[in-house]
Amino acid sequence: MLLNQFLMLAAILFAIGVYGVIVRRNGVLVLMSIELILNAVNINFVAFGTAHGVSGQVFALFVIAVAAAEVGVGLAILLLIYRNSRSIDIDQLDELKG
Repeated sequence: MLLNQFLMLAAILFAIGVYGVIVRRNGVLVLMSIELILNAVNINFVAFGTAHGVSGQVFALFVIAVAAAEVGVGLAILLLIYRNSRSIDIDQLDELKG
């Protein structure tokens, strides 16, 4: 497969992820959209690493580790928000302003 095909796939995934972050109000869906964005970045790293001989796979592993940490912290925050307000609607988070 050509490098252009991987870049197009990554661009489509990135665009879907950005759309999900902007439009969604549910916190879990926003986290899923951020994961789509990070996976698009991983596809770019691996595609460029394969095409140009650079170790893009190592960078992709670092991004996967950061994504796992982000999901853990993000879900913990969402659980605490749900305990306090019984909703994970992002529009209702202005109550947290002190």
